[in-house]
Amino acid sequence: MKKLLAVLMLCSWNVWAEPVDINKADADTISKSLSNIGPKKAEAIVQYRKEHGDFKSLKDLENVKGIGSKTALLIEKDLIFSDSAGGGDKKSDKADPVKKAK
Repeated sequence: MKKLLAVLMLCSWNVWAEPVDINKADADTISKSLSNIGPKKAEAIVQYRKEHGDFKSLKDLENVKGIGSKTALLIEKDLIFSDSAGGGDKKSDKADPVKKAK
């Protein structure tokens, strides 16, 4: 039992974390909630968002210095891309199929 407790203590607590809204979270929240994102990268994300507007997709996030496709894919499951205009939340940049009206 003690060994199990020790192993659990060494595990990253991010496994149980809630997804982060990358368009609303501050740098501290981003760095604490996303694995592979430290304070410097989190600040870069917030600064990029201030200068360029909300992130619409994972590809937009890859434009931030220090965030490449590998890092983006690692954190994708922990991200929400909300529309600051109130359009709702999207879990990822994958589009839902659109049904055409007849």
